[in-house]
Amino acid sequence: MKKKTVISTFRDDELTIVNNAVAMAEELVSNHYKMSSTQWLRPKFDVKTLADLAEDEIVNGPFAQIIRYEGKLKNGVLGSSTYDFYKICIQDHAILEILRKRPEIALSPFALYVVTHELVHIVRFSRFLQNFNASDMEKLIEERRVHGITHDILDPVKAHGLGAVLDYYRTWRTPFDGLKTIP
Repeated sequence: MKKKTVISTFRDDELTIVNNAVAMAEELVSNHYKMSSTQWLRPKFDVKTLADLAEDEIVNGPFAQIIRYEGKLKNGVLGSSTYDFYKICIQDHAILEILRKRPEIALSPFALYVVTHELVHIVRFSRFLQNFNASDMEKLIEERRVHGITHDILDPVKAHGLGAVLDYYRTWRTPFDGLKTIP
């Protein structure tokens, strides 16, 4: 008989913190990109935590991942009624593990960073500033670029514990030897 692995999920109070971080991240990213509420990407993305993820949406390692699905407008029969739908899959277990290992990092600012980072990716995919199916090297360069943008968005925010999170991601903002990352 195969033993099922139990993966840690957020408690109700932690989900409230994550939901607040999502709302704040959406506002910060839309302000950064100067997007009006009509330009904002809803309903072209969603954010889900581990309890609402399918088995193939759960990964070990990253704190979140973006999965692109094909959405279709209701009653749409033409090919033009399809669109990219992005799902931010928050990996509760990975976040809870880093919080356990790094007590100076709190859930609220960490969730704010993770969601802001993923939303920047989605804006960049939606505006064709980055190809979703890029090469591994292009993805690595894009990661550094998005960490830089995320830092620029969050650095002016006055939130308890955010400095420790920005410091945690400091190495992602340094350029590769000989490679320049252009925003």
